[in-house]
Amino acid sequence: MVTRRLTPTILAHLVLIMGVVLIAFPVWMALVASTHPPEELSINPIPMWFGSMGPDNYRQLLKGGIPEAGGVSVGLMMTNSLIMALLITIGKLGVSLTAAFAIVYFRFPLRFISFWLIFITLMLPVEVRILPTFDVVARLGMLNSYTGLCLPLIASATATFLFRQFFMTIPAELVEASKMDRAGPLRFFRDILLPLSRTNIAALFIILFIYGWNQYLWPLLITTDEAFYTIVMGIQRMANTGESLPLWHLIMGTAVLALLPPVLIVLSMQRLFVKGLIESEK
Repeated sequence: MVTRRLTPTILAHLVLIMGVVLIAFPVWMALVASTHPPEELSINPIPMWFGSMGPDNYRQLLKGGIPEAGGVSVGLMMTNSLIMALLITIGKLGVSLTAAFAIVYFRFPLRFISFWLIFITLMLPVEVRILPTFDVVARLGMLNSYTGLCLPLIASATATFLFRQFFMTIPAELVEASKMDRAGPLRFFRDILLPLSRTNIAALFIILFIYGWNQYLWPLLITTDEAFYTIVMGIQRMANTGESLPLWHLIMGTAVLALLPPVLIVLSMQRLFVKGLIESEK
């Protein structure tokens, strides 16, 4: 009996270990490559362990960048990506929470039609409406600005739908109790709905932050000023340096640095993230 029970467990752990190795191996190679000089990455086989150039490579990236890619420091690009990701995340959460609150708890004409119009926008991602959006942003003079980077990406039908579904599970007794305590709509939203939505907000915060951090096409389209380059744009520019060979040790170092903020966000909010995804009883 013990053998029969151990066999599936061992197989499951072997599959999980293989999955971890497959996912972690490219990250390991990027980390190792970022610590070597460029000539060592052109030999066969490539090194599988750390070199001695790691501090110098990362110092160059954070301070001076790559001259062939415009010389923009990775520190500046990471700051731009962080500002963009945070503004998009906070904006999406704020708009989605208030929109779902209005749809669920207020009775106004065309309420259901308004919700379905919001929901239909799921079929119109940024890539589909990017040209008219660019035209509007250009006419409003928001090119090369944080407003232009973030504002067109703030609305989120997905988050609105998820918050609406959660608000509909709130017992009606809570609404009646708040009315008996003479709590207005804003107080009910602040003191009851927001605390109850904490795990959902945490789960969506991680998803939306990674969404904003990984944006590539929209920043590439509206940004021509190097002061507003994002980290994903920087990696693309480093890899496309024209006739010169890509400096893969610096490109890999930039990729490693670009991984750090999303990983830190996930690790710091992991418990709330998992709880927000699997919790059904509120």
